[in-house]
Amino acid sequence: MAKNKTCYRCSNCAHESIKWVGCCPSCGEWNSFIQEQQHTALKLPSFSKTKCSNFLSAVGNDQTYAMSLLQDIVIEDQDRMCSSLKEWDRVLGGGILPGSFIILTGDPGIGKSTLLLQVADLIAQNNYAVVYFSSEESLQQVKGRALRLGIGDTRVRFSDQACLEHIVALCEKEKPNLVILDSIQNCYLSEQAQLFPGTVAQLREAAFFLMRFAKINKIAVLVTGHITKEGQMAGPKVLEHMVDAVFYLQCEDRWQTRILRSVKNRFGAINEVGFFEMQEEGMVEIANINQQLLSEVSVSSGSVLVSAVEGSRPLLLELQALCVDSRFGMPQRVVTGLDPKRVVLVAAILEKYLHIRFSSQDIFFKVSGGFKIKESSSDLGIALALLSSYFQMPLPQKSVAIGEISLTGQIKPANQIGICIKEVEKFGLENVFIAKTQQVKTSCKLIGLGSVYDLLTLFPEK
Repeated sequence: MAKNKTCYRCSNCAHESIKWVGCCPSCGEWNSFIQEQQHTALKLPSFSKTKCSNFLSAVGNDQTYAMSLLQDIVIEDQDRMCSSLKEWDRVLGGGILPGSFIILTGDPGIGKSTLLLQVADLIAQNNYAVVYFSSEESLQQVKGRALRLGIGDTRVRFSDQACLEHIVALCEKEKPNLVILDSIQNCYLSEQAQLFPGTVAQLREAAFFLMRFAKINKIAVLVTGHITKEGQMAGPKVLEHMVDAVFYLQCEDRWQTRILRSVKNRFGAINEVGFFEMQEEGMVEIANINQQLLSEVSVSSGSVLVSAVEGSRPLLLELQALCVDSRFGMPQRVVTGLDPKRVVLVAAILEKYLHIRFSSQDIFFKVSGGFKIKESSSDLGIALALLSSYFQMPLPQKSVAIGEISLTGQIKPANQIGICIKEVEKFGLENVFIAKTQQVKTSCKLIGLGSVYDLLTLFPEK
């Protein structure tokens, strides 16, 4: 008879402790330990003996366990499974590769299931066998969503099975090219049925089970995952290590825009982004996001355009600054979309060399559209926005600022300025503020700036 033993396991790194602790000694995460029941008589899944796991049965011959030289390994030509959603295919590196294990995560209700249902239908239209397992919704709910998306007549096969052994048995029967599982937190192994689905132990074993299934059979497995209240993927960190690719579906604070972001991708670029808009007919890709962003830009004091590169895509974003005399003992610094420390740093540099007392000003900063900028090439834009708001003078229309600012007040060249300038030319922007030492071929008017002292020449009346 199985003997139960209580233990505590970190939900972030799977570190185990005999008692609850506030801070994990392994990963440093706070309040991450959850109580679990260990069954000492319970064995881990034996893939060689699982009834419906023929794909994992070990073949006892010398060929199975033989070593290979690198030059003897043959790389097979594999076509990626593409959809007609160019934004999706580009973020994935050109499509889904056979044998890959991919996880898509995001906030509840953000559209993960909607996007995957559309992708499944589009890939099935390209003569690929696709099976869709919905462990969170009934088949009637899935059909209702499909009808709303206009894909009621699809070649995708559906099941609401949640047991992984039964899922594998159905896959052996259907012989699919792509398996979609929504979601991994609701699936379980029958040999660990005593554990609640979604626990650290279940997720770890389920991920290993699916990873071996994908690699041995060269079948792509795409699963959805939950996230924590901090916005990170739920489950042990080892889950991210097992999968080939991790994608986040995020929502910005502008209309119904969704951003598909690549965090890990063994078969493509990381930090690549794709833009979608949630509409009645489902996810609609936004091929030209900059056109929408620039349509909202207005010429006013404190406003300046900057160029930020997300993955391989340059974005033209508007920075908005507001400087007012402080009414409190401690001046406020309210920043949205930028690192607050970067704004404070740029303000300190301007105060040091230009003798403008930003220390007595409340500073409010915002990136329009709800986007987030992490690049240091936004330094020049931050400085110009602060000065424009402080002097209450707008910058010339159709102007973009691209450059870094050093602690000595020097304007430094920005990285990847070539693709930024091409995007600027594409939308007819005329003036580009850059470092004086940066050489760029362009039809735009380049305004070279050597140091923060040169910024005052842009505000001659002050």
